[in-house]
This record gives sequence, structure tokens and C-alpha cells, in this order.
Amino acid sequence: EVQLQASGGGLVQAGGSLRLSCEASGFDFEEYAVGWFRQAPGKEREMVSCSSAGGDGSIRYVDSVKGRFTQSGYRLQMDSLKPEDTAVYYCAVGRQYGHRCLMASHAYGYWGRGTLVTVSS
Repeated sequence: EVQLQASGGGLVQAGGSLRLSCEASGFDFEEYAVGWFRQAPGKEREMVSCSSAGGDGSIRYVDSVKGRFTQSGYRLQMDSLKPEDTAVYYCAVGRQYGHRCLMASHAYGYWGRGTLVTVSS
């Protein structure tokens, strides 16, 4: 059984940092890409970043977090946080092939419970 749980959220001032972790089990890490998503209040879910299956390929980011967020496997380091980064963050995995992970939510079939990140101004 695939199990995912995001953790590490909290309240931080603008300009601060947080590191999110995704505890994952129940699947072959070599076959599944991992993605981070977020959903702010009243907004649609947005994909933040992804790492290819096996972790030896590409890591991709949405433009709004490039240069500030760094995904390393199942962790997401968030620096220079902005109030607009406030959201519930989720990790998700999906079976994918190749070295280029997909930046699309439909490519991720398993989702964990989210963790709330609040950035104050």
C-alpha cells in the first residue's frame, strides 16, 4: 500500500525558510517520480516541482519558485519565502519512465496528506 505524508510546514516570516519532507513507503522508488504541489485558499492546486523516478534525472520547478525552492528527492527546501507561498503543500508520486518528470497533476496517482505553510508579511 502506497503511503505518503508531508511534514515540516509551519508559520514563517517573509524571507524565511522551511524544509518539507515527504515520508513515503509501499512502492518502488526507482519507478515512481515524486512531485510537490500546493493549494492556497480559494485557488486551484498548483504543481511546484518534481523529481524523476530513481532520482537520477531532472528536477523541474514552476517559474514562481525557481531560484528559491530546491527539491532533493522527497524533500523540498523553501528559501526566501513570500506571503504568496502560503498554501497547503502536498507530495505525490506517480509511475513514470524516463529522466524527465512530468509537471502535470494527472501523472501522479498517489497523494499524501498535506502540510500547511503560512508566510507572514
